[in-house]
Amino acid sequence: MIKLSKSEEQLMEYIWKAEKAFMKDLIEAFPDPKPASTTVATLLKRMTDKGVIGYTQYGNSREYYPLIKKADYFSKHVTSMIKNYFDDSVLQFASFFTKEAKLSREQLEALKKIVDGQIQSLSDSKKKK
Repeated sequence: MIKLSKSEEQLMEYIWKAEKAFMKDLIEAFPDPKPASTTVATLLKRMTDKGVIGYTQYGNSREYYPLIKKADYFSKHVTSMIKNYFDDSVLQFASFFTKEAKLSREQLEALKKIVDGQIQSLSDSKKKK
């Protein structure tokens, strides 16, 4: 599983959002104070080495783009977290999450609709078989 540092994850967020970006665009995406271009260049190099981003060369400039989808990256991390911290039990994770996240009634109702929708989707797919 690919592990990005906090700084790399922050930069990756900007790359996912932009879909394609030059280093100057990425630096501009950071809040003030902006990081040094050498810092961003180092992060981009490490992320390229890890295989999470690629680039197209245009003369002296490189346009960076993601090689992994945001959903795939976070899905692997959530799965790993459930395995490592919740004895591989999604139910333990869900119980912890719903209690500790201090969700409002409206948020819990919305979460219930998502779960009900998934249950319905599974029921529908079984009927088709």
